[in-house]
Amino acid sequence: MAQAVAPAELAVVITWLVDTGPLVAFLDASDPAHEEVVSALRPFRGQLVTTSAVITEAMHFVAADRRGPHLLAELVAASSMVIYDLARLPELHEAVSLMEKYSDTPMDYADATLLLLAEALECENILTLDRRGFTTFRTRHGKPLRLVLDRRD
Repeated sequence: MAQAVAPAELAVVITWLVDTGPLVAFLDASDPAHEEVVSALRPFRGQLVTTSAVITEAMHFVAADRRGPHLLAELVAASSMVIYDLARLPELHEAVSLMEKYSDTPMDYADATLLLLAEALECENILTLDRRGFTTFRTRHGKPLRLVLDRRD
């Protein structure tokens, strides 16, 4: 009689939200955070997600190097990063509301879209260099995000 096979356990995929700073730092070896970001991203095997606002902001910064935009596109492709567009009217209003709420921090549009994405995906991990902002920002349920650069061993 054949032995029953135990049901396969679903693999837990760790998801990290990605902010602008780490994208720029990863691509720019002269950036002070380059090594820290590279050492976090190289071994990471989970899912990276971000917003179109973050990609737009990163494209602006990396364009100082003529190869920068191409390298950013390659990084997104190589990492299989998922990019969400949170620019519909309801999301724009929510983002503006968050920006007003955190105007003293401050929160820019890209930050606001990341917080909205965190809520939508129920994701708590963020790869960011904006420690001041993302230790202050909270979801609508009052939950803080986990800064992965501060929680690594």
